[in-house]
Amino acid sequence: MLDIKFIRNNPNIVKQGCQNKQVRVDIDRLLEVDKKKCETLQALEDMRAQKNKVSKMIPQASDEMKRKLILEMQELDKNSDRLDKNLKELGEEFNNLILQVPNLPLEDVPVGKDERDNVVLKEVGEKTKFDFKPKNYLEIAEKLDLIDVKRAVKIAGTRFGFIKKEAVLLEFALINLAYDTLIKEKFTPIIPPVMLNSAMARGTGYLEATGENEAYFFPNDKLYLIGTSEQSLVAMHSEEILEEKDLPKRYVGFSTCFRREAGAYGKDTKGILRVHQFDKVEMFSFCKPEDSKKEHQFLLEMEEKLMKLLKIPYQVVQICTGDLGFPAVAKYDIEAWLPSENRYRETHSTSNCTDYQARRLNIRYKNKNGKLEFVHTINGTAFAPGRILIMIIENYQQKDGSIQVPEVLQKYLNFKVIK
Repeated sequence: MLDIKFIRNNPNIVKQGCQNKQVRVDIDRLLEVDKKKCETLQALEDMRAQKNKVSKMIPQASDEMKRKLILEMQELDKNSDRLDKNLKELGEEFNNLILQVPNLPLEDVPVGKDERDNVVLKEVGEKTKFDFKPKNYLEIAEKLDLIDVKRAVKIAGTRFGFIKKEAVLLEFALINLAYDTLIKEKFTPIIPPVMLNSAMARGTGYLEATGENEAYFFPNDKLYLIGTSEQSLVAMHSEEILEEKDLPKRYVGFSTCFRREAGAYGKDTKGILRVHQFDKVEMFSFCKPEDSKKEHQFLLEMEEKLMKLLKIPYQVVQICTGDLGFPAVAKYDIEAWLPSENRYRETHSTSNCTDYQARRLNIRYKNKNGKLEFVHTINGTAFAPGRILIMIIENYQQKDGSIQVPEVLQKYLNFKVIK
């Protein structure tokens, strides 16, 4: 969440940031409740001091004075109970309102309403060309019996798929490539829980936006299925104080992820591009505030490094304010070239969430002066294997319907061609 002191001192900046992010929240009401909460808390403290003073007077007072003091104490107790109730109600409203305030975009983030206002920063690699008419990945994969959507629909409904045969081995090769590359960069490998309790899920900062609609929730257990390993990784250090010497603290997590895709009605309903269940290798970093911009660029560099190893053409996109996630101040996407659609499609994203998640989950570190500060959190996709499979199938397809395996993955496999 944002620091309430910052909101008090910069209400117009906060309002503009919310507007740029296309998020509606009543900042004036938040500040009004905050003021009332502070006043009520002060009144309670004054009343407690008065009660303490009266209680000290009772033992030395005469009988008549004792009766008066006891009546005064009873009145103070009633007023104190009323103020306690008011403070609780104000606290609940305050917490509800401040959790609706998103993290504010950095100044260099382009202002825009949606994905149409995102800015392409660069294109890397030549778009794949063929001396034959390229086929759609699903057509190729179904012919080679690598992806079975029809049977998945039969057992689970739309937006599911069976990944089969060599495609399964190709996915594990991608995971191995990601881990081998990132462990060398001091990322600690993790396989996290895929469920979060309600407090941890809310602490990630996504539920106030589209998260409630996107997440799968089990009400009997009060547990959420994660939409990305990021959510488990950031929550792992909740209520902890990290050592400055350990920062940046980098993790690479592999997990199955679950999303309703509630906002994608009618989009990419065929195939495995946009599904409810998918695997993902996610990078995550806890760092010092002064290092978060540099660390964000580092995670982007890692994403590009992995794409260059696969030799798949891509572009880097800077995300505009209206398309940023709720906790992010800046975000970049990598979009890979998809020949059958003659356009780029998203395969990676990386976001700087500054101290927004750390404040919610109370994750701090002690700096060299002994002062406690909130860490900054950065996340980024290493590989979403399902989407990368699509890009490999299409960019490495051969005229005879076979698929060439990218050279960098061949050392993990006992085949070079899928046919």
